[in-house]
Amino acid sequence: MQQGQLEKHAELVKTISDFDLQDIGERVSYLANDLGNVKNILVTGGAGFIGSFLGDITSADFITFLLKDKSIDVIFHLAAQTHVDNSFGDSFEFTKNNVMGTHILLEAAKIRKITRFIHVSTDEVYGEVINGPDCPEDTILSPSNPYSATKAAAECLVKAYHKSFGLPIMITRSNNVYGPYQFPEKITSKFVCSLLKGKKCYIHGDGQNSRKYLYAADVADAIDIIFHKGSIGETYNIGSPSEISNLEMAKRLILLFGYKENEMGEHIEFVRDRAFNDRRYAIDCSKLEKLGWSPRMTFDEGLLKTIEWYRQCTDTWWGDISSALIPHPFKVIPSYDESAI
Repeated sequence: MQQGQLEKHAELVKTISDFDLQDIGERVSYLANDLGNVKNILVTGGAGFIGSFLGDITSADFITFLLKDKSIDVIFHLAAQTHVDNSFGDSFEFTKNNVMGTHILLEAAKIRKITRFIHVSTDEVYGEVINGPDCPEDTILSPSNPYSATKAAAECLVKAYHKSFGLPIMITRSNNVYGPYQFPEKITSKFVCSLLKGKKCYIHGDGQNSRKYLYAADVADAIDIIFHKGSIGETYNIGSPSEISNLEMAKRLILLFGYKENEMGEHIEFVRDRAFNDRRYAIDCSKLEKLGWSPRMTFDEGLLKTIEWYRQCTDTWWGDISSALIPHPFKVIPSYDESAI
């Protein structure tokens, strides 16, 4: 998931008027609002997108102070280490932030008597789905990489605090998120930035791993609906019909950049695969659809909006992104079947 971009998180509270924005940092953001009995909302995550007040989600003293000092009533918990590639090389950092950070936040929320705790998770907790039906929310979790394992562990803590202490929680699990503001380590933004800088799109393995993609504003709409219409203690899948392989994603973006079919090989290079790379994920989001949600942005329209944003803002927004565009795990396969392109 993909927490960092969600349209600067402002979409999460787009129905709330006259809100003041402050920031508590690289991993935590504070959003002051007034919505009936809801007065103050904490949105964790976002790399400081909505202000300038920095903080660390793994600091219990800081989180406890913050919730009390700002009179926080509701928490949207998006803060996490999310890049799967990095989780193979530095998995302890993922445990620290995703599990311990969530636990610290839950404990502070319990003490503060938070009125709502919305935990943003990922479809990856279900594990690989090669064949068979889409996963409903009651599917047994079966994560297959260190990132998804820490997200599943965090969910277990969230559910435990609901059952043990009555903390009013909701959990969301979404497909891959793309759109403006995303740091270019994720595949869509990485390919777009690579093409803008005249670099190749690096494909892990054979490129046939597929994912479903949701535009950031559609995910924000879904979380907004879950917040207003969802039930306490429930989990909601946020799914997309737009499934595409990694190779096809690269080819589609190359065409949107104006290159021709016979030029594909000039812009694609295959590299060794991850230690393990789930072939695909599949979730059933009919439960959320019953609340009135469906994605509004078409895939190509969302890609065009994303390309345009990066064309205008890549250098000014993120600065030097060269390290993010390096392929992982960095070693190119000596030979491959070019007919696959």
